[in-house]
Amino acid sequence: MIALADCNNFYASCERVFKPKLNGKPIIVLSNNDGCVIARSNEAKSLGIKMGEAAFKIKDILKNHNIHVFSTNFPLYGDLSNRVMSILSYNVPSIEIYSIDEAFMEFNGIYQKEDFAIKLRKKILKWTGIPISIGIAPTKTLSKVANSIAKKECSNGVFLLEDPIRIITYLKSLAISDLWGIGRNFSIMLQNYNIKNAYELTQKSDAWIKKNLSITGLKMVKELRGEVCFNITTKWSPKKSIITSRTFGYEIDNFKKLAHAISTYANMCATKLRKEGSCAKNIHIMIFTNPFKSHQNTNYTGQMVVKLDTPTNDGLEIVSKAIQALKSIYRPNCLYKRAGVMVSNIVPESQVQLNLFNQSHNITKRQNLMSAIDQLNEKHGRMKVRFAINGPDKKKYIRQEKLSPCYTTQISDLLKIK
Repeated sequence: MIALADCNNFYASCERVFKPKLNGKPIIVLSNNDGCVIARSNEAKSLGIKMGEAAFKIKDILKNHNIHVFSTNFPLYGDLSNRVMSILSYNVPSIEIYSIDEAFMEFNGIYQKEDFAIKLRKKILKWTGIPISIGIAPTKTLSKVANSIAKKECSNGVFLLEDPIRIITYLKSLAISDLWGIGRNFSIMLQNYNIKNAYELTQKSDAWIKKNLSITGLKMVKELRGEVCFNITTKWSPKKSIITSRTFGYEIDNFKKLAHAISTYANMCATKLRKEGSCAKNIHIMIFTNPFKSHQNTNYTGQMVVKLDTPTNDGLEIVSKAIQALKSIYRPNCLYKRAGVMVSNIVPESQVQLNLFNQSHNITKRQNLMSAIDQLNEKHGRMKVRFAINGPDKKKYIRQEKLSPCYTTQISDLLKIK
C-alpha cells in the first residue's frame, strides 16, 4: 500500500503557524513581486478567488472581504516543508518527496494503516502546526484519488481506498479533468471522445490508451485499475535543467541593472549545480519586455543559448558567459519586465571530460574558491558573498509589500514573547 501525504493549502498554512488568529479567515499568497495569486486558504477559495488571478484585478474583493494578503516567503515555506518531511521520513519505511508539500510513503508492513495515518497526521500538526491530508491506496495514482477524498470528505483528514467496489464508485465520480497526469489538452481530447470520468477511461483498451495518451498515460490507467506501475523512488536523480527566472518589481531601462539581474540568476544556477554535484554545458539567457504594454516602446523577447566546450559549475565562468550573451541580445530602446537564466545538458561532475586546453591547476583553484563562497553563504545567508557584477541585494528589484518574517531561518525574526 502507498500513502500520499499532502499539506493542506501549504503556503497559507505556513503563514498561520505563527499567526493563529488567522485560523478560519481568508488568506491568499502572491507570486514574486506580488503579481498573481499562487495559494489560497479554503475561505478565500469560497469567495471565488482563482489561482493565477492578478492581484490588481481583485483589489475590491480583497478589501470588501478583509482578505489577508502575503508575499511569498520561500525561506519560511522551505524550512517548514523540511520539518514535515523529516517527521514523515522518521515514521515510515521509505518516502519519496514529490514536491514542497507532497510525499509518497511506503505503507507495507504497517498494521492498522488508517489509525497509523491519523496518529501521524496529529503528530505533524502538533509538532509543526501544518495540517495535512493522507490518502492510502494500492497505487500512487489511486493514493492521489484517496488524498483528494480525504481533503474534501473526511474530518480526520485520512482516507483508505482499498475495496474494489469503492474504488469503482469514486472513479465514476472523479471528473477526467481532475485526474492526476491529465492536463488541459488531454482533458479536452478525452471529453471529445465522450470520456467524462476516470472510470470510463479505465474501460478503454490498452492499445487505445497508449495511442492517445502515450506509455505514461497507459501506466497511469493501469494504476487506476490497481496494477502498480510507479514505485516509490527514494534514489536521488539529478535535474535535466535548472532555471532561475524573475519578474521585476518595476521595468528596467538600462543595461547595468539588467546585467545585475542576469548575473545574479546565473550565479544562483551555478550554486544549485554545485549543490547537486553537477555541471552544465548549455547556458540559456532570456529577457522580456512587458507584453501588456506593447504600445510603449518595443515588444521584444531576447533569447540566446551559449554552448560551453566543457561542462562546468564555476559561477565566474557561467556569469561571464551569460553577460556576454546579454550584450548580444540587449536592445537599449526597450523596457524589460522579466529575465531568466537556464542551464541544461547537465552531467554529473565526476563524468566531466576535460579537453586539451583545460589547465588542471586553474580548475582546482576555481573549485576551492567556489567551495569557500558556498560555505560562507551557507553560514551567513544566501548571496551574502557575491560577485561585484551581481550588484546590490536582488531584493531591491523585488516588490514584497506583504512579506511576513522568516520566523525559523533568521535570528532577527524570532518571535518575541512579552
